[in-house]
Amino acid sequence: MVDSHRENAVRDRIEAGEVALGVLDNTYSPTLIEFYGDLGVDFVWLDFEHGGPSPWDATAMEDLLRAAEGTGTELLARIPTTEPELVRKALDAGVRNLFLSRVTGVEEVERAARAARFEYDGEPGDRGMANPRARRWGLAEDYVATEDEEVFFGVTVENREAVDAIDDIVAVPELDFVFAGPLDLSVSLGHPGEFDHPDVQEGIETVRSAAVDSDVALGGLGFGMDDVNEKAENGYQLLHVGSTTGALKPAVTGWLDDFEGDRSR
Repeated sequence: MVDSHRENAVRDRIEAGEVALGVLDNTYSPTLIEFYGDLGVDFVWLDFEHGGPSPWDATAMEDLLRAAEGTGTELLARIPTTEPELVRKALDAGVRNLFLSRVTGVEEVERAARAARFEYDGEPGDRGMANPRARRWGLAEDYVATEDEEVFFGVTVENREAVDAIDDIVAVPELDFVFAGPLDLSVSLGHPGEFDHPDVQEGIETVRSAAVDSDVALGGLGFGMDDVNEKAENGYQLLHVGSTTGALKPAVTGWLDDFEGDRSR
């Protein structure tokens, strides 16, 4: 038997009232995940809703997880559906920070949250009991005792239905965080791409205030470090500070712009 228990640094930081900062890696590269870990980010966000390998692909998922584990950072994985089967699959691969996209109401949040736990709100949960990678293939003697407390489970609030139900959503047992999503919310509210539209801002503020007034942590996107710092002052504890492609763009274009030779062809 092995002692595989590794505390979830993201969950620990948030429970201590601090802010966790992370980068969206939209290249889905194990090498970059390792690099981000060495740079000291709290988490690397992998968005399996909008890109990357299938979250059902256990081999690809394991390679990404190993890169994070090797440098002491955490993966924050967003999966594209609320299916309990996919929740269990991702957790069994070793994902511990997991959130769902496009939730619309309380029942699907409860169903998915139950699938993420062996014990749910004082009752039996719906997490599968097997010997997957998360259990070190049966070698982890502390797995059952520690797994529930190390999973950090949340949902994205990014449509009109979820905003309308936010008070009930943040009251769901064993829900650890909500992530306010202005991009898809702008589409749902009829203002695609207008993130500063008053309707979108009102919706995000509804989510923010409900989360801050609850026991559920609040996550969100940072649009530059001034915005990140302002959000941290206003109750956000899980914040994206940028992306791989966003970081590369100004660096590469700057190199090309500073070249003094002829690049007209």
